[in-house]
Amino acid sequence: MAAKTFEYTVLAGNDTRTGRIDGPDQRAVARHLRESGMTPIDIKEVSTTGLNMNITIGGNAARPKDVAIAIRQLSTMVNAGLSLLQSINAVAEQAGSPALQKVLLQVAGDVETGSTLADALAKHPRSFSPVILAMVRAGEAGGYLDAVLLSVAEQLESELRLRRAVKSAMVYPAVVLVFACVVVIVMLLWIVPVFQGIFEGIGKDLPLPTMILVGLSNFLKWAILPILVGVILFVIWWRNHKNDLWLREKLDPIKLKTPIIGPLLLKVALARLSKSIATMSRVGVPIVQTLEIVGDTAGNVVVTQAVERVKEQVTTGSALGKAIAAEPIFGPMISRMVSVGEDAGALDTMLEKVAEFYDEEVQATTNSITSIIEPILIVVVGVVVGSILISLYLPIFQLTTSADEL
Repeated sequence: MAAKTFEYTVLAGNDTRTGRIDGPDQRAVARHLRESGMTPIDIKEVSTTGLNMNITIGGNAARPKDVAIAIRQLSTMVNAGLSLLQSINAVAEQAGSPALQKVLLQVAGDVETGSTLADALAKHPRSFSPVILAMVRAGEAGGYLDAVLLSVAEQLESELRLRRAVKSAMVYPAVVLVFACVVVIVMLLWIVPVFQGIFEGIGKDLPLPTMILVGLSNFLKWAILPILVGVILFVIWWRNHKNDLWLREKLDPIKLKTPIIGPLLLKVALARLSKSIATMSRVGVPIVQTLEIVGDTAGNVVVTQAVERVKEQVTTGSALGKAIAAEPIFGPMISRMVSVGEDAGALDTMLEKVAEFYDEEVQATTNSITSIIEPILIVVVGVVVGSILISLYLPIFQLTTSADEL
């Protein structure tokens, strides 16, 4: 189901508030609002078309990198003794992103009118995730907001490092493949037709590879526009539906089973999950609430469903380590580390070590993927281009051989 926009009315403390939020359905929106500490009163879908849709999608959404920097600055200022309102206004003034500045100014306005920081941030779900909101709420309740904000910043920075590691492993293969496709298309549309005119003057049957190449060239002449339109439509469709649950349930298991890439994606998901649970446990968020929130942070529906089953077991009284051990996707190391952490009262420390381990594994895996894929791609591109050139020159070779025989 594609993301939709909903208008909501909620009860926050003694106040009634209204706003808009994006989500897949009413149930998901209601759950998000409850996790943000608000009681939903009314939720209804609204139409977003044309200009309004662009504003809803693009407006007031700060980049994760900017949010991480802003939260770290906010933590430093609060720790230095500035009031929360002064700190937010100071960070907003020096924000490098107009979107982040607008969000922070709105947050400052809400805080100035008596709202808690968590409630103010909850009005901007596209910039601040449920994990951030739960941690900030726990920090405000416990009186250690500066320490919590620092943990939030570290969590976001860890997420960014993971994303950069994965992107670094994917960018080079993607660039090489795009370049190879462009080279092949150029050869088929402009180089092969030149040789085709020469072949027609030879007056002999063409070799099979050359006939296939000429056929591909003729096909591409009239099919290139429909193919481009199809690619553009697919990209648009993918951007609108890539997060749909039905699609993720089909593709995410395949991703994890893909050679080379699958293990990397699983390590990224486990690193992200371990870090989130460790950080939220350290700031005092209850474990059941933590599991309810962090499942979606894994980035893979298979892991998310496993976390949901773990939460159900913990809710019924099972130990976290035992519940994790029942899910093979987590592996024995995590379950043992969690069990030791539970027994020693140091769950956050153990999960931090798990996250560090998987961070290092992600870095090592991305390096190995790059070293493996690079020569493979070079060979593939060489074989494709070489095959095209050989197919083009085969008739000329045959003609030369026939002339020598005469």
